[in-house]
Amino acid sequence: MPFQRPHFRMSPRANEAAIVGGDIGQNYRFTILTEGLIRLEYTQNGMFEDRASTFAINRNIEVPPFRKVEDDQKLEIITKYYHLYYDRKPFSSNGLKVQVKGNITNWHSTWRFGYRHEEELFKLGATTRTLDRADGRIPLEPGVINRNGYAEIDDSDSMLFTEDGWIAPRRTDGSLGCDLYLFAYGHDYKSAIKALYTVSGSQPLLPRWALGNWWSRYYKYSDKEYLNLMDRFRREQVPLSVAVLDMDWHWVDDKRVRDHGFSGWTGYSWNTDLFPDPGGFVRDLHSRGLSVTACDHPADGVAAFEDSYDEMCKNMGRSSASKDPIPFDCTNLEFMKAYFEVLLRQREEEGVDFWWVDWQSGPFSDGQPGIDPLWVLNHFHFLLSAREDGRPITFSRYAGPGSHRYPVGFSGDAVITWESLKFQPEFTATSSNIGFGWWNHDIGGHMQGYRDDELQTRWVQLGVFSPLLRLHSTNNPWMSKEPWQFSPEAQHIQTEALRLRHRLIPYLHSMNYRAAAENEPLVQPIYWSYPNHDQAYNYKNVFFYGSELVVAPLTSPRDSTTLRSEVSLWLPLGKYVDIFTGSVYDGDRELTVFRKLEEYAVFAKEGSIIPFDGSETPPNGCPNPKALHVKVVAGATSSFDLWEDDGSGSDLNSANRIDTRMAFDQDEGIFSTFSAVVDPNVLSGYRDWAFAFVAVNQSSRPEVFLNNQPIQAEVSYDRGLIVSVKNVPVFASLRIRVGERPVLAVNDTTSLLFPVLHEAQIAYDLKKKIWATITGESYVKNHLTYGAESTTNMNQRISQLYAMDIHSKLMGALLEMMLADGRSV
Repeated sequence: MPFQRPHFRMSPRANEAAIVGGDIGQNYRFTILTEGLIRLEYTQNGMFEDRASTFAINRNIEVPPFRKVEDDQKLEIITKYYHLYYDRKPFSSNGLKVQVKGNITNWHSTWRFGYRHEEELFKLGATTRTLDRADGRIPLEPGVINRNGYAEIDDSDSMLFTEDGWIAPRRTDGSLGCDLYLFAYGHDYKSAIKALYTVSGSQPLLPRWALGNWWSRYYKYSDKEYLNLMDRFRREQVPLSVAVLDMDWHWVDDKRVRDHGFSGWTGYSWNTDLFPDPGGFVRDLHSRGLSVTACDHPADGVAAFEDSYDEMCKNMGRSSASKDPIPFDCTNLEFMKAYFEVLLRQREEEGVDFWWVDWQSGPFSDGQPGIDPLWVLNHFHFLLSAREDGRPITFSRYAGPGSHRYPVGFSGDAVITWESLKFQPEFTATSSNIGFGWWNHDIGGHMQGYRDDELQTRWVQLGVFSPLLRLHSTNNPWMSKEPWQFSPEAQHIQTEALRLRHRLIPYLHSMNYRAAAENEPLVQPIYWSYPNHDQAYNYKNVFFYGSELVVAPLTSPRDSTTLRSEVSLWLPLGKYVDIFTGSVYDGDRELTVFRKLEEYAVFAKEGSIIPFDGSETPPNGCPNPKALHVKVVAGATSSFDLWEDDGSGSDLNSANRIDTRMAFDQDEGIFSTFSAVVDPNVLSGYRDWAFAFVAVNQSSRPEVFLNNQPIQAEVSYDRGLIVSVKNVPVFASLRIRVGERPVLAVNDTTSLLFPVLHEAQIAYDLKKKIWATITGESYVKNHLTYGAESTTNMNQRISQLYAMDIHSKLMGALLEMMLADGRSV
């Protein structure tokens, strides 16, 4: 069987000790998979399904604690999280219910079979198959968590996998009934997500290069045009990691296509008018540090003009003499063998690293109900991309629960509007509610809409803090996403943002390992960690970005008075630092923050450790960095695992990797690094380190130790203390002592307020009046020298400001800075 690979492991038959019912004469079966997850089946003939489905590939799990109470009339199943009641009759709303424990709501936390009353009030949502033509918010399919404590996944109609790794529909012999999975974890959202991964498989480990910037455009490039563009990016010092070839790599608008009655949408032969030497072209991309993916719209099958047509016919045992097209048929084993081993393999041997599979033809297979071609394509494309023990990856659309096993996701062709941008952060965050953590959006939108340089810039900034970043646009001569196509201001900010994305790769790749090893998606809604705080649900666009960062995307235009965009959010308990400005913010409150176009709202809590590539302009391809810059936010003891690898190994267990453990002891004021897991083949030589203790201004000089020996280090201050150490052996340990119990510096409020007021588009006399109220002075000496001791308290100053005729947005921007840190009030 050519499709089965060791890294697709399935164990679908549940432990008999976890099963209640299903005996002869019993048409029901319950499988207690975890303490909060139960499978509920009912059939008319007592035949049940034990094969793996697209959703559930692993039901053979350690049996959780549960208790069964039963008699001839009823059955009860009780676990830590729920209490099930069943009348032993055909499933009904009256006869089957599950009471979720935890005093979450009143009767709303009781699930009843087939009953959907008021569920929309509690629905958190997850994701959907596509954003094609979406212009703002669209309906979302359900996830495995909801505010009322339960969520149901209906697996009754999904495709199945046979023991030998092939596909099968559900039975059509009358045994088809209902096959439900009920997640009843209450507000223990993270446990529900981990149960999903337990049954459905974990997210795979991505190649490191997938985390960098992708270039894509639906445009008829020639080989020279494409390579010249890649060289322009390099001259502009904008790093890339993936080169995407949209459909014009193959024959599209050509006589041979039309003569065979094809549309040009599907194709497998290089357009040699544009790419006379395909192999050389792909090698040139590789030599520039770029991985290559090519677009495949497979629905039209294989036409007789294709280079591989005769060999396809030979492999399938059909005659090529008729020149009849070979239809795409994902249920035909011989076709699928030839599709991968002949049709695609020839392009892969020329250097195509993986495929962008753009299936847009619905969930139907002729003659095979229940077989969705998108599922078949995603499954086998991912498995077969792990050539020569490489790390598998595909690039395709979401097919339903379980799709997280086949990263990365192509979200589709969103419309270019502010409304689309406003929805995308929420869409990305809620997708984790079904375990789907690696979306690859069209950054900047794809189609229609309008040109707005500010919109594009904010979208690129969001892309930096998205799972993946791919610049893309449709086939329109006025629409392209190179930064230099925009205004000088927008070009500069977008360029810096794209560089920042590659500087974040050490952090992102470590989160990639965390996602695969610990079942923690990169992007998570705030309510996962704070489920009992109403505020956590109110700001749907705000999310955790990995273990260390809170991101509040800016999705509205700048105000004409402040020249700033605003976003409202809730920060949980603690103190936070804006990682770009070093400003300190109190948590446990709702607030509105204002940012210039070159700024973004990203916060790190006390104890955060964020590693960056030390280069301001990292190279293409996302290699392990030669220098590291680590931001440390004092205030709490913490640790961080920096994972690096050499790209080998098809999965988490086989990857050659290094774990550099970084830890901060708040009481001792000591930051340390050491290699906990070492594969000497991954790194060699020396690297430079810089440790930026954000918003920390210690008076004493820090002490630095290399392998426990004191050394001299460079010390500087820029929005905090920076300690730099050069030429450190890659496996050496470092220790920096900055002083006991370091504290975050109190905000210098006047220095934060001055640029806000200076840039405000208001009358000069009003500026003087506002500044006098803020500082206690009646004038500003000049635009570079400012500040004074206040003779009034903060409440008095704010009261006086409210008495003035100040634009509401300007007032908000001033109050943000005045009230950010309670110690400065």
